[in-house]
Amino acid sequence: MIMNSAFLNFSLAFILSAALTPLVRLTAIKKSWIAAPKQDRWHKKPTALMGGIAIFAALAIPLVLAAEFSSTLVKTVGTDFHEGTPSVAAAILFGAAFLFCIGLFDDLRNIKPHNKLIAQIIAASLVVFLGFRIHWFNSLTLDTMATLFWIVAITNAFNLIDNMDGLCAGVGIVAALSLALIFRPFAQEPFLVAIILVGAMAGFLIYNFNPAKIFMGDAGSLVIGFSISVLTLCFSEVHAAPLLARLSVPVLVLLVPIMDTTLVTFIRLLSGRKASTGGRDHTSHRLVLIGFSEKRAVLYLYGVGGVAGMAAVFVSRSDSMTSLAVIIPVLLAILLMGVYLSQIRVYPEKEFSVLRNRSFTPILMELTYKRQILLVLLDLVLLAFSYYLAYRLRFGGEELQHYFNKFVRSLPAVIACKMLVFFCMGIYRGIWSYISTNDVSLYVRASLVGTLASVAAVTFIYRFQDFSKGIFVIDYLIATGLLLGARGSFRLFVETQKRKTLSGEKVIIYGAGRAGELLLREIINNKHLEVVPIGFVDDDELKKGKKIQGYPILGPFRDIDQFHGQHPFTGVLISFNNGNGHNRPAHDAAKKYCISNGLFLRRFRIDLQEVDLMEKK
Repeated sequence: MIMNSAFLNFSLAFILSAALTPLVRLTAIKKSWIAAPKQDRWHKKPTALMGGIAIFAALAIPLVLAAEFSSTLVKTVGTDFHEGTPSVAAAILFGAAFLFCIGLFDDLRNIKPHNKLIAQIIAASLVVFLGFRIHWFNSLTLDTMATLFWIVAITNAFNLIDNMDGLCAGVGIVAALSLALIFRPFAQEPFLVAIILVGAMAGFLIYNFNPAKIFMGDAGSLVIGFSISVLTLCFSEVHAAPLLARLSVPVLVLLVPIMDTTLVTFIRLLSGRKASTGGRDHTSHRLVLIGFSEKRAVLYLYGVGGVAGMAAVFVSRSDSMTSLAVIIPVLLAILLMGVYLSQIRVYPEKEFSVLRNRSFTPILMELTYKRQILLVLLDLVLLAFSYYLAYRLRFGGEELQHYFNKFVRSLPAVIACKMLVFFCMGIYRGIWSYISTNDVSLYVRASLVGTLASVAAVTFIYRFQDFSKGIFVIDYLIATGLLLGARGSFRLFVETQKRKTLSGEKVIIYGAGRAGELLLREIINNKHLEVVPIGFVDDDELKKGKKIQGYPILGPFRDIDQFHGQHPFTGVLISFNNGNGHNRPAHDAAKKYCISNGLFLRRFRIDLQEVDLMEKK
């Protein structure tokens, strides 16, 4: 590399991008290169296009100055690769330039999706022709096809996540930074290319973050996706990593675009929509629908990408035995997130009617309404992971290698015992979104009985030789925690979604007792009430400052004027029954206050009414 300073490369790319973006924006406005709001798009006001010009220029100029086009990557994976492979900087520069032209033409004139796909395949073929491979398969044919698919898929994934202000550039920055951390110890050229890419996207993000002043268009998203996909190939090209790391590191680095593309494609196909059409059904849009602001939704996805990226850095520097302890929890968390978000209703009901005459309708119904198969499979993974993690925590180094054979041989018996106990004790008869203390007790007992059954099975089959009692204690604690965490997360998601999507008039609840808590639950679960609680007032001074399900008890009713000034509300809900004389003065005081301040007053009541069994039909 001619310019081998990471700071200089980053600074040059950042300054170029930050300086060129406003110039491109002014030109776009002058030339009427504007993205107008559409029904299937998220933005609500006309916004300048062609930000990809600044991104590509800020990437290409430092690459031209920095790359030694005759250099080769140092290859340490096997001996079946030809020499003379160009530098990754050159491969990215040529391929990105081609896709930039295609994207620019698409932004100006629109290209049909299949024609754009052909262009992406051509660019990917160039990279493979130069000798880059993903190294997932021993077969050259399979690995070549996997590499082509990977580059095209990731390029499209970044194109798809360019659906909200700052999302594509921000996720790209997180992914490129993760790759820079991975390459820094052993691969100078890929490290510097990643740093240049970070600078080019960071300078543009200044103008693209919410509220966006300019969009990158396909000219930017295709360049970003292609560049990062090629960079991920360098991990297996320059580092003698085990197969698990070669499989997981690229996926973890790009987990956010992979998750979004998979979720959107799967749901669109099941709903009878074309996967290539635009829509407001992406991960970011679903987060907004459950109550996130646009900025928070984007920042949340940055965070998810950051966690997955740090996991990738850890895996790249660890052995396969240790890596599993990080890979499995991250992938499980993403899987659960996808399950939660897929339940958000995005399309009109009539759009789902096209499924009624299709063969996969039963699958959709099973996944959406009867998710027991999914839950059983999830438990299978959790139980296997908890047993593995127990061995990983109990033993280390050579000792772990010695006992690992025992783990592999006993794992089927342990899983079978626990799953049988779960079935017999009724674990799968409950509804997770309504998990209660009784359910928690059942899960704890079922996990304990399952562990005892596993010990009995291991004793019967292997006479408990070379097994540690501590393994099963650790396994019980981990398995119980994972089971409760997975099930509790369903209820947490449902409750969070309901709270964040509450809309209507702001109210205050008078009475922070048992009835007040029931009223709060009804408000959260019944959107038709169209009220949003601010908090409680209660004449019991001891309750002041405490909370009920996260809502504060502000103080006694006599201070309601002060609360009204701090938290404007339009009504009061009385949670206690005024049928007895004890509550009558409080009820009258609330009524008087509402009349004098122009507020509405409603009373919550639960009772059982007799039904006339002799009533005529």
